[in-house]
Amino acid sequence: MSPSRAGVPPAPVSGLTMPGGSLLSRRSMLSATAVGAGAVALPSLLAACGGSKSTSGASGNTGGKTVTLGSNASDEVPRKAYAEAYKAYETKSGKTVKVNTVDHNTFQENINRYLQGSPDDVFTWFSGYRMQFFAAKGLLTDISDVWNGFTGFSDAFKSASTGADGKQYFVPYYLYPWAVFYRKSVWQQHGYTPPKTIDEYKALAGKMKADGLDPIAFADKDGWPAMGTFDYLNMRMNGYDFHISLMAGKQSWTDAKVKKVFDLWSSLLPFCQQGSLGRTWQEGAQALQQKKAGMYVLGMFVGQQFQGADRDDLDFFAFPEVDSTIGQDAVEAPIDGFLLSKKAKDVPAAKDLLKFLATPEAENLYLKSDPNNVATNTAADASGYSALQKKAVEIISSAKHISQFLDRDTRPDFASTVMIQALQSFINNPKDIDGLTSNIENQKKTIFASE
Repeated sequence: MSPSRAGVPPAPVSGLTMPGGSLLSRRSMLSATAVGAGAVALPSLLAACGGSKSTSGASGNTGGKTVTLGSNASDEVPRKAYAEAYKAYETKSGKTVKVNTVDHNTFQENINRYLQGSPDDVFTWFSGYRMQFFAAKGLLTDISDVWNGFTGFSDAFKSASTGADGKQYFVPYYLYPWAVFYRKSVWQQHGYTPPKTIDEYKALAGKMKADGLDPIAFADKDGWPAMGTFDYLNMRMNGYDFHISLMAGKQSWTDAKVKKVFDLWSSLLPFCQQGSLGRTWQEGAQALQQKKAGMYVLGMFVGQQFQGADRDDLDFFAFPEVDSTIGQDAVEAPIDGFLLSKKAKDVPAAKDLLKFLATPEAENLYLKSDPNNVATNTAADASGYSALQKKAVEIISSAKHISQFLDRDTRPDFASTVMIQALQSFINNPKDIDGLTSNIENQKKTIFASE
């Protein structure tokens, strides 16, 4: 990809400021990734909702009385949390937010056709390459005018919300780290301590196996959870810059560096819960919750499966070091938020909703019901953060690099049509790494050639 087609310039070193004043210090976030065209259109299972016909963007016009919103928050906890924020907006504005909630994975897999068809006014989505990709395809509405009125977001969050054209398209709502989660009581019972290196990680897994536990809960029925493990292994072995360059199609998947990642991963699979391709992430989390598994590599949303005292028993540590010269300087911390579709039926009403969702009030309402994330707005109330949330802020703040997750740091068509099948194939048969990486590289060349 040529530099002229690169995405957002790397955010400044001290850009990402979190609620409570913590500063996310890192050399880069959302490194200059290119944005291309040619997304694969998948069969649409998303029902588009109707809305008011007003499209005027006149200053002071807040549009009609109904805003339609497409949501991927199909799990009970986030769905309820979003509902609290939408309800507050309805009370405050006198408008109605008509929510179209679709199964999370169905939403992801059919997003291209959805946006090209009759999308809702606003929809839930992610920052990173995936946001930039749809902006470049002309499927999003520029909300730079709305951003001009925002307060409480650092320059890095603004950068994470900016397309390759320098315009803003995204409203960041919350973020969460991926790490290795465990139950404190189980570890206290067996005398386990968090490992620092991958060798210590393997040794611990061996002890857990001897103690009758599944050392590492593992679930990849939906195709994306295993991506987190690949991301961490690659960043720990080859560094953040190589990882982001690989995601951008600039490195070869047949490179010896990538093959070594799969080699190392294959040595960890015997410690992973078997039958992962038939198990959802929720079921993997339940194995941890039920004290059947000792560890789980996942995002902090794993806490959705923990209630009451169980929630206080949940803890995590950073994914182990593989190369001491690289250390643990990168953290996977995806940012979720909202976008305004290009075909929105009521742009003024949609922008009015986005203005509210960018406020500390809206984030506080959400996090009150779903404390498995941390706020993006610096004015959000962090005084009630749990120990887990405080630790999340700490691990993100101390990172030198922040990745957004494999299916957000690369082209959506490459992630969905190539990497899901490739990683599931690897999990099913980890012996043919040469064939696996060659297949990925060949498909990558075809997909990225369209840019």
